[in-house]
Amino acid sequence: MRDLFCLAATITVFLNSCCAMAEPPNIILIFIDDMGWGDLGCYGNDFIDTPRIDQLAAEGIRFTDFYAAGAVCSPTRCAVQSGQNQARIGITAHIPGHWRPFERVITPQTTMALPLDTVTIAESLSDAGYRTGYVGKWHLGPSSGFGPANQGYEFAAEINGPHLPGRFRVAGRQDLKPRPDQFRTDFEAELCEQFIRNKDERPFFLMLSPFAVHIPLAGQSALVEKYRQRAIERRASLPSPIYAAMVEEVDTMVGRVVDAVDGAGLTENTMIVFTSDNGGLYRRYDYRAAADDDVSNLEPLRGEKGTLYEGGIRVPLIIRQPGSIAAAAVSSEPAISYDFYPTFVAVAGGALPQHQTIDGSDLAPILKSPASRLDRNALHWHYPHFHHDRPAGAIRERDWKLIEYLDGTGDVELYHLTEDLSEKQNLAETKAGRKADLLAKLRNWRQRVTARMPIPNPSYDPSRAGEWWNIRTGQPVDSDSRKRFPQTEKSLSP
Repeated sequence: MRDLFCLAATITVFLNSCCAMAEPPNIILIFIDDMGWGDLGCYGNDFIDTPRIDQLAAEGIRFTDFYAAGAVCSPTRCAVQSGQNQARIGITAHIPGHWRPFERVITPQTTMALPLDTVTIAESLSDAGYRTGYVGKWHLGPSSGFGPANQGYEFAAEINGPHLPGRFRVAGRQDLKPRPDQFRTDFEAELCEQFIRNKDERPFFLMLSPFAVHIPLAGQSALVEKYRQRAIERRASLPSPIYAAMVEEVDTMVGRVVDAVDGAGLTENTMIVFTSDNGGLYRRYDYRAAADDDVSNLEPLRGEKGTLYEGGIRVPLIIRQPGSIAAAAVSSEPAISYDFYPTFVAVAGGALPQHQTIDGSDLAPILKSPASRLDRNALHWHYPHFHHDRPAGAIRERDWKLIEYLDGTGDVELYHLTEDLSEKQNLAETKAGRKADLLAKLRNWRQRVTARMPIPNPSYDPSRAGEWWNIRTGQPVDSDSRKRFPQTEKSLSP
């Protein structure tokens, strides 16, 4: 009898152990604004101190070839929430976008909000039994009617306004107010700590989307002075000491989130994901604020936010879940923002929406074995807008990347990224076969997703092509912008 009792007890322990192992993990997605690929110590930066994020990489997996789905914020945010390449929905510029009325082409108007019939990642995880929370920048439509509270987030603290104390607020929430002297990253960390510590039987999904490190630059004075002194000692002109201070403030915020998870005893049952919405900023597009000129150094990558060069779309990705993901792992497999949707749904034990195309791939094979490859060859981008560069589309197929400009010039550039990460050697003429193959694949992809394209502009005026106009006001952004934004010789020619 005693043997039977012992056997029953052993079976019970085993079953309980299996149930514990099968328990779906909490998921935290930390989604930084405008952080470049090389802004962190674990990605080779030796100027800015990021010990907590570096520790996150040491305890998890770091991706070297991870991409933002868009070159600016709203497109990538759309891709994360929908699991789709944003070209399908039409959110291809930051909302509401820019306007250059006298350029060679008329660029398509971006969709002004994430459609409510889109099944978001929050809604899919809610269906899987998750408690969902959102803290920070949304930028996918008006707060009233199209904010995170309308898109499946049970707790929604959509925060609008820049980093400075007294300059930001929580949309529609009188019960959530920062202190008068509180910086935004501190307030966002505080809200996340409260969400994590909230006792609930359900697992949770929390998306933290701070405004940092977006301009206008504003950092805590002690940190700014620290980096000013460091710049003097090293004779470094970049990054801006204020920008460096903002990156360190983000690092502190991440550390507080990790500490809240660990302090609640949730370390091994929480997947923490850290990434950025697009590449870093070298200089703002319109030069209006001298204080924000020369923000950061993006070398060895070419380009910056608002371009389809690597500097505009290659971003950090770190994922930590001790016990499930190996420590200090590195993956060089190309992956992209809309991969989060199927990955999160899979680890949650949920189901993907039946009537919504999901373009992403589940990253589980890489999380289990970092040397693994995903079952796809190509990634695509569609950015048919003027910003830091001309309208363009791009495709990366393993080592090869092609950029096609969509401004009527017919320009095409081809790079071998393994041999030329800085995209200095355009091989479009010497590798004509590869160029033709990738160009055909990019164009076929645009047709499949019904991508909106620029059209010839009957009001094209080469002498005024560089003028920026405000879409909301219908007025020039800067009456002297034509002088400030000289165009390339080819883009000005008839």
